[in-house]
Amino acid sequence: MKTVIPFVLVVAAVSQACGVQDRVGRSDSAPVSEGYFTGAEGLRLFYRVAGDRGDTLVVLHGGPGMDMEYLWPDLMPLATDHTLIHYDQRGGGGSGLPEDTTLLSIEYHVRDLEALRQYFGLGRLTILAHSYGPALAALYAIDHPDRVERMVFVGPVPPRRGDFFDRYSENLATRLQPEEQERLGELWPAMVSGPNTKAACVEYWSIAMRPRLADPDDVSKLKGDPCAASEQAIRFGQGTTSPAVFASIGDWDFRSKLATVEAPVLVIHGEQEPIPMDLVEEWILALPNARLMRVPNAAHFPYVERAEIVFPAIELFLKDEWPQAAAALR
Repeated sequence: MKTVIPFVLVVAAVSQACGVQDRVGRSDSAPVSEGYFTGAEGLRLFYRVAGDRGDTLVVLHGGPGMDMEYLWPDLMPLATDHTLIHYDQRGGGGSGLPEDTTLLSIEYHVRDLEALRQYFGLGRLTILAHSYGPALAALYAIDHPDRVERMVFVGPVPPRRGDFFDRYSENLATRLQPEEQERLGELWPAMVSGPNTKAACVEYWSIAMRPRLADPDDVSKLKGDPCAASEQAIRFGQGTTSPAVFASIGDWDFRSKLATVEAPVLVIHGEQEPIPMDLVEEWILALPNARLMRVPNAAHFPYVERAEIVFPAIELFLKDEWPQAAAALR
């Protein structure tokens, strides 16, 4: 039985008018603040706001079961001219770890995103989502098509499950040496249930990030920390939240329902991404107003690997312009 390896996702949208709390300082010339808001069924969720100007972007991290820390430092260039709202999704990071695991289903994650919209007083969300994040973003947009302004999907999982996990796992495996695969198999249980969670997490991701990059030696360029959470949150997120969320989505296929999502969607996908390009193209074919930008010499983290291409493309899209390299596929 294959282990479902968690993904890394993202979403973005927020406004200067949000009543943010607990100013904690400034990073890369952009102000940073932190606080908590109340999600579905009263669960406390941790957020961080970076920047205080321009368009507000709500950022959805990947996983499920991970948190914002692997992502937010590398997105700070956007905070120079925009406001970014990151939050740790339920069951991970600094957010609540519910004892009732039925509260981890995707339904509650969608309700949390709506709670965030209301908490910050946002009319329509601009969403930037990474990896598994676009699945959450898409389900929110299907439920609330009138509350989404536009979305950016970076390195997304596909809109249907199909043979995705088999192909994705195979692509990762072909980029690893046999001894690396063996070591990952030893580290996974150590990370989710062993006595040295942090150490196992650090070593696990030092190996697991490599096949997710076009150049495995670029790992040092990633500023984020996938092991920044407490040991309890790491164990819970990877061992409980991740399988619970995927179980709640089941054999997913969003394609028929995506026809109701009229908001423009820019999909950014590295040409060396282990998530198969042909499956990602199905987002473009299913959404009424979407385009795909293939990024050369990049894999799962194109905003780091090819920042000089990705950030200008996002800026154009936020100005209601399609990047020249974005194709409609119709």
